[in-house]
Amino acid sequence: MGSNSTSSGSSSSGSGTNPLSRYESQKRRDWNTFGQYLRNHRPPLALSRCSGAHVLEFLRYLDQFGKTKVHTPNCPFFGHPHPPAPCPCPLKQAWGSLDALIGRLRAAFEENGGLPETNPFGARAVRLYLREVRDEQSKARGITYEKKKRKKPPSSSSAANLAPVGGVNGNKLAADRGGGVVVGNNPHHLDFSALRELA
Repeated sequence: MGSNSTSSGSSSSGSGTNPLSRYESQKRRDWNTFGQYLRNHRPPLALSRCSGAHVLEFLRYLDQFGKTKVHTPNCPFFGHPHPPAPCPCPLKQAWGSLDALIGRLRAAFEENGGLPETNPFGARAVRLYLREVRDEQSKARGITYEKKKRKKPPSSSSAANLAPVGGVNGNKLAADRGGGVVVGNNPHHLDFSALRELA
């Protein structure tokens, strides 16, 4: 996949120029997409002037690409984890996908020169919003989001095996394992071109 021959593959493996991990690649795509969102903002918004309120605006914007059914309180399937029939309730981004996205963007902000104390992705309003989304989706979908126990970091190979979980019913799991938000047809990452076309 990364080389044209066995010999070149073996030589490159020892050179220390390994490709980006799944997490790093995802983080770079998310960062580029958020930058495109800021440029398409009306009026265009500089990163230095971005606040927690703008991050919330971005998260709500992403809901239009969501594939997770969130039942409203007056829906007969409210709180039903496996609805037996379709309903007109809206599709939204899964809570865990948004939570993982914010984690990556928060890290990317500081890696690109931002200060932790001015990081809009770590704003209290963003944390509260994610908590509200988690509680809303837990009740609407009849799913309990359990807190993950802190353990030693998994190896890169095991993390990669857990990441590609998606689809309508897989969004919660993908999110819990660091999966991306849904934009366009790919449930695992933000589609840079999708934002440009829809702006």
